Amino acid sequence: MKLTADFESWPLLEPFETSQEVLQTVDMVFVTLTDAAGYRGRAEAIGVSDHGETPQQVLEELRAFAPRITADFDREALAGMLGPGGARNALDCALWDLEAKRAGRRVWDLTGSGAPKPLMTAATIGLGGLDQIAARARRAAGLPLVKIKLDAERHLEVVRLVRSLAPSSRLIVDANQAWSRALLETLLPELQQLGVELVEQPVPIGQDETLRGLRSPLPIAADESAADRASLAALDGLYQAINIKLDKTGGLTEALAMAHQAQAMGLDLMVGCMCGTSLGMAAAWPVAMRCRWIDLDGPLLLARDRDTRLVIDGGVMQPPSKELWG
Repeated sequence: MKLTADFESWPLLEPFETSQEVLQTVDMVFVTLTDAAGYRGRAEAIGVSDHGETPQQVLEELRAFAPRITADFDREALAGMLGPGGARNALDCALWDLEAKRAGRRVWDLTGSGAPKPLMTAATIGLGGLDQIAARARRAAGLPLVKIKLDAERHLEVVRLVRSLAPSSRLIVDANQAWSRALLETLLPELQQLGVELVEQPVPIGQDETLRGLRSPLPIAADESAADRASLAALDGLYQAINIKLDKTGGLTEALAMAHQAQAMGLDLMVGCMCGTSLGMAAAWPVAMRCRWIDLDGPLLLARDRDTRLVIDGGVMQPPSKELWG
């Protein structure tokens, strides 16, 4: 089994701003696993910046790990060798792709996810000036689901603007840890009136307990605070949903197990991404098939995509081809 791992940088259509950062490019690691028969599994990973990871660190971790990969290397062995994060995500998703190609089957058959069908993804509107946000909202008008990035100062005014320009769209808002409980309680009544149906990660990691006893008219989803199965117990009674991302869980294997455990706890599911190309979105597909909310519009934020890509039209994603992944 041979591992190749390379650094890639993909330009965005325009700067993408959240309460945490402003991105000009999406940097990532592209991985290929090739077995002795010539079958290849591919994947990409970005890492988890909230946990101190960078793509360059992920690349270094993968290259250091490469000598440990043997002919019988598989997902079960991987789970005991690396912890959650970008490096394990890249290897785990590449192994799923490799397994599907060896078997001549699709990943959703291997995972028992059922027959694939088109899925609806959110279209994300990043922060910026009101003129910029208005232009993005006009482009998103008519799309079924829109996700709006907010921060501690730019919130209701932004949601009002997007709602006025996209009156028929369902809305999700994401504070990316920028709010306090007090601010959240102040904003919730009008967010409900504006038709928002989900609030993502309002408070910082480590301050989740401040949500204890909150009577919210809207479901609150943990994103940065929901890493893998080990993180779920601490979120019980605080959130009504979780956002699953493959870089956080360390791959599709853990993401599927996390989805199962979260549903057993009565939590709704969302799947998201750290941006990325169609390859990264395709690997999240078996999780997305189980989710109430899907946010896999990463390729639409890029200036270009992989040669083989997902078909996304009007917010609707078609299942990935086997040439892309899985």
